[in-house]
Amino acid sequence: MKPVIVVALLALVIVGLQQSLFIVNQTQQALVIQLGHPLDKVYRPGLHVKLPFIQNVVYFDARILDYDARPAEALTSDLKSIVLDNYARWKIVDPLRFYRTMRTEHNAQARLDAVIYSQIRAHIGRHTLTQVVADERTSIMDSVTEKASQQMKEFGIEIVDVRIKRTDLPAENQRAIFDRMRAERERQATQYRSEGAEESTKIRSGADKERAVILAEANKQAQVLRGQGDAEAARIYAEAFSRSPEFFSFQRGLEALRKSLGENTRMVLTPDSPLLQPIK
Repeated sequence: MKPVIVVALLALVIVGLQQSLFIVNQTQQALVIQLGHPLDKVYRPGLHVKLPFIQNVVYFDARILDYDARPAEALTSDLKSIVLDNYARWKIVDPLRFYRTMRTEHNAQARLDAVIYSQIRAHIGRHTLTQVVADERTSIMDSVTEKASQQMKEFGIEIVDVRIKRTDLPAENQRAIFDRMRAERERQATQYRSEGAEESTKIRSGADKERAVILAEANKQAQVLRGQGDAEAARIYAEAFSRSPEFFSFQRGLEALRKSLGENTRMVLTPDSPLLQPIK
């Protein structure tokens, strides 16, 4: 046999083997497509054989896949509009059904977007904003996961989990809420100022009243003490006068002279003047 023929046969055998054998990796699952129609068998990881040239292989990811949805608006039961940013984890559990209905992962992502968003919107429409954000968030997501997975089962898809990453308010709602919050804080500040001014006035008037009472009581006590002092002084003077009228007259004369004869004072008195009697 000629070498050229041997090489040609060898090349044909190699090409035939390449077209007949295919490998499915650990992270994959595969279908064999014959003339545009998939065979019923799903090929798992390993080395497999197919008919060359008339059959080809389509691979699908066997791992859990992530789907990150675009933020979308939804309306709560108390008519509050919120923007939801959610994600989902899903996997292909029936490659044959998936190929017949979805064909590609891109088509599956589009279908997931529609199903999950409709379920989220329906569930959120039955709850208030507070329940969606805090109280019932986990139960809502579990229910959305269950309902959406049931809907996607006919496409060979299982939804493992649906979660809300972030909940925001629309921009116009945020501005309205911020304005309302600012107005409420300003109202509270005005109320606190007026209450503070009222309390300050009460404290100030109370202090002024207490001051007036204290001063009146002090003046009263001073007048009483002054009266008692004057009475005591009059008694002492009277007692002194009764004991020695001459000394008392002399003392009163000296006192009169002291008060009358100040510095640089000139007086002309006769020898018989009563003011000179005490010093004669």
